[in-house]
Amino acid sequence: MAQSHEATSRKPPGLRLFGGVNALRTYQTLVLVLTFFAYACFHMTRKITSIVKSSLDPKTKVGFSHWGRLQTQNTLNIGWLPFNTADGSALLGEIDVAFLAVYSIGMFFAGHLGDRMDLRIFLTIGMLGTAIFTTLFGAGYWLNIHSFYYFLVIQMISGLFQSIGWPSVVAVVGNWFGKSKRGLIMGIWNAHTSIGNIAGSLLAAFLLKFGWGWSFAIPSLIMAFVGLMVFIFLPVNPEVMEIDIDGGEINFEKDTVKEPLLEPGQEVKHKAVGFLEAWRIPGVAPFALCLFFSKLVAYTFLYWLPFYISHTPIGNEYLSDAMAGSLSTIFDVGGVLGGVLAGHISDRLNARAITAASFMYCAIPALFLYRTYGSMSIMWNICLMFITGMFVNGPYALITTAVSADLGTHSSLNGNSRALATVTAIIDGTGSVGAAIGPLLTGYISSKSWSAVFTMLMAAALLAGLLLTKLVCAELRGKVTSVVSKNATEAQDTCSDEV
Repeated sequence: MAQSHEATSRKPPGLRLFGGVNALRTYQTLVLVLTFFAYACFHMTRKITSIVKSSLDPKTKVGFSHWGRLQTQNTLNIGWLPFNTADGSALLGEIDVAFLAVYSIGMFFAGHLGDRMDLRIFLTIGMLGTAIFTTLFGAGYWLNIHSFYYFLVIQMISGLFQSIGWPSVVAVVGNWFGKSKRGLIMGIWNAHTSIGNIAGSLLAAFLLKFGWGWSFAIPSLIMAFVGLMVFIFLPVNPEVMEIDIDGGEINFEKDTVKEPLLEPGQEVKHKAVGFLEAWRIPGVAPFALCLFFSKLVAYTFLYWLPFYISHTPIGNEYLSDAMAGSLSTIFDVGGVLGGVLAGHISDRLNARAITAASFMYCAIPALFLYRTYGSMSIMWNICLMFITGMFVNGPYALITTAVSADLGTHSSLNGNSRALATVTAIIDGTGSVGAAIGPLLTGYISSKSWSAVFTMLMAAALLAGLLLTKLVCAELRGKVTSVVSKNATEAQDTCSDEV
């Protein structure tokens, strides 16, 4: 009975009221919905700074467009010290890099802790911490704070709390879903990244007219509320809810009627996998390095696409900052479809590496076409941006979700599921280093040539695909062997029937 009490004590407080609920699908749906909105909130708060940059460090442009008026003087465009000075853009860039650097480092520690803590509590801490420090960044508006180091430190601490989110949600979802349809399910579920980006962009842009501090405060309140829902209702794994995941029902007789699957006195007690041990799991290193370059491309678009659109004539006209920010969400819409397609295709083919590499290779011509023909007209820009977002975000979504969950439950672990958060953190943490480097390099290269920036992105996409070559070859050999074996079996059966 002690074991049952321990499981019950770890149940979310909101679900203790519903002891009669015994449907596996009900809990799986609850997990998908809660983790979807949880991580959408992480991306929503992460996107705010890229939208508010135009208010902190306004750029003066001359011209007129029916897509949005471009003003040379405006009382809202006075900026905010210290970001409206000559080196304001550099200071904002340093804050972005500091945030992503702490985020990527924190990811490794978060994964290590996530496999050793109650993920429901751990995720709640990450969400509430992020909400508090995002609010404190915006509080600089009302408190009239103009210290660069205040904003720098706040963003660094926020990055630390943000790093808790991804390893936690992937580990929870991985606990509840098997491998057979994991790619499709997680591909659809991973739309939270794009939905969060879109929500953050539109909400922050709308609130700017009331003062940039509100662009941070309101999304933070939303995140705190969702974090509270996670604490009250999120079931971490089937064991916590005393569910037999194969049968799909709660095992109420768990402590009184048992099948002796092991010899008397034998007990399986898995320990959390160590950091170096997780790196040695087959496939972790190549996928982590692939994500390094994949995220470099994706995050360059995340942080610089609105700026690129507003500073590039489309149909011989410049768009306003607000219109450019809204238009940039098309990239994320394409990313939603890309994530779903990559997940579905990889499930049907049972080939994660082939799917991810194929998408990365397709991203190369998509990037070239967007840079070359995206400025012809608004419709060309929308169509090519959508296609680019689909191919860039497809493998990024696949690797950070289904691949991470697959490798976290790899056969070499002998059934030990306590590696999910660590493996997820290693893969996404390595990718986040690329996410920090891409926007940083773009800040320097774009001052000379945007074509050079796109060349860098195409080279990164090529390297991402090449890093999976060994795994692609292994999957192809497996496919060929399977087909040959199947044909041989069919031929043998035919001969037997004839005899």
